[in-house]
Amino acid sequence: MSSRLHATTTSPPESQVADRAAACACSPLLLYGDPGAEVARQVERDIEEESDLPPSWSEEDVVLLHWFLLKEVQRLEDPEAPLAEKIWTLNWIFTDPDKDGLPFSFANCVRVVSCSPLSPLPFIGDFDVSDLRERIAHAARRWMRESVERFPAWVSEALRSNPEWLLAKLESNPQYIN
Repeated sequence: MSSRLHATTTSPPESQVADRAAACACSPLLLYGDPGAEVARQVERDIEEESDLPPSWSEEDVVLLHWFLLKEVQRLEDPEAPLAEKIWTLNWIFTDPDKDGLPFSFANCVRVVSCSPLSPLPFIGDFDVSDLRERIAHAARRWMRESVERFPAWVSEALRSNPEWLLAKLESNPQYIN
């Protein structure tokens, strides 16, 4: 990913961060303690409330939820991030292109965040998500290799020889290889 694109797709403008940081209380749903993910507190309130009424979401909340999901992509480059999390994120990014138009698909999240005036990013405009996927695919090999190198040799061997078995184990217990 080019440094310009990476810089504009990973952080909200500093003024918004400062404004929201002042009002931010830590939430387990906030990625990296990101104060730009105000929507996480709304999700928690909606989950905790016992009500037959559907949750009330503003248009900005929905845009921020798309942003919140895209922030997961940043975790791919962190060798310490759980392997199961990385696999889930990569599956989300590279899902069937027929599903790109569905709500909260990777392609739809990119479109919403890059085109909405309510996005925490400056306007980027519509672009071909396949280019972004290609860049992620190229870097993902290195990111996954760096993650797997942290584990004992048997994990690397299991991933090479029987990835389905290891992925099934990780799905049932994300801490299996720890």
